[in-house]
Amino acid sequence: MKKVSIIDVAKEAGVSVSTVSLVLRQKGKISDATIAKVQAAIEQLGYVHNVAAANLRASTSNLIGLILCDFSDSYAIKVMASVVKELEKHGFMVFLGQPQDNGASLERCLLSFKQQGVAGIIYLTSDTKHATLPEQLRQCPLPLVVVSQILINEACNLVMRDNRQAAALATRYLLERGHRNIGYIGGQADCLLRMQRLQGFRASLQQNGIVQKEDSAPACSEDTWAASQVTRHLLEKNHTLTALLCHSPTALIGAINGIHQVGRTLGKDLFLTQQVALIGFEDMLHVNLTSPSLTCVSSASEETGRQAAELMMSQIREPALPTQRIMLSGELVVRESA
Repeated sequence: MKKVSIIDVAKEAGVSVSTVSLVLRQKGKISDATIAKVQAAIEQLGYVHNVAAANLRASTSNLIGLILCDFSDSYAIKVMASVVKELEKHGFMVFLGQPQDNGASLERCLLSFKQQGVAGIIYLTSDTKHATLPEQLRQCPLPLVVVSQILINEACNLVMRDNRQAAALATRYLLERGHRNIGYIGGQADCLLRMQRLQGFRASLQQNGIVQKEDSAPACSEDTWAASQVTRHLLEKNHTLTALLCHSPTALIGAINGIHQVGRTLGKDLFLTQQVALIGFEDMLHVNLTSPSLTCVSSASEETGRQAAELMMSQIREPALPTQRIMLSGELVVRESA
């Protein structure tokens, strides 16, 4: 069977080859009627547009390199899904790389991206202990967008959550409900994400004339058993504590167990002294199948992905654009736990 060419499509549609090319590339001012004729001809003849060849001829690419460092990070996975969805909507495809935690692996990943001819790179980092980029990315000549959970020191295109705002929002909500003795569970002591949230937590307490107690924000390793133990110890030492902010999904699950271990229950009723209100920083729908459902500050993962994709496309269209830092605010999702 003869291979259908762009010339065949032009003849079938009764338009010029250049018009078909413009329709395929979604360029120029083409009338809806003409676009419909070209698309009908493409469908009738079974024409398949060779995007790679077209990109090569035009020295452009519809490929975006996406680096995802940690597949166990639920926030990063949600952001990745949103990035892919938004880019595909605009005709881009994603080339995924997952380098290990060493420079050589990242170097190989970037080399693979170069060989594939990607137009830009989106870097989804789950590192919350270092506010710097790997040297290989700092030297990368391609448009780069970083999605991080903490503020990056280098001047780069950055999309991130406003951690201080999220913690302040959750704390104000608890204060408005009458809570005066509030704790913060989880996160390792050197975690910058934890530090930023604690700033928002403490600021809200201070604005209401409350001084945070020294031992009310215990750090712990990122596992449910550790979070359960520190929650239990905190509640045993402080019987008047009525609410907890939980650093991560792991900390939240551990805190639930710790609350039950000391004979208290989960809930928002301040007048029932055995209840402890609980707020997380990421929506956990699989946990919300149980009762009570969990109050949280939304992670804005879908909007983060959309903004990262939009920023990447802007950088490709206009490489001279100045770098941008986009900080997204979370929204409180009130359910039964607080």
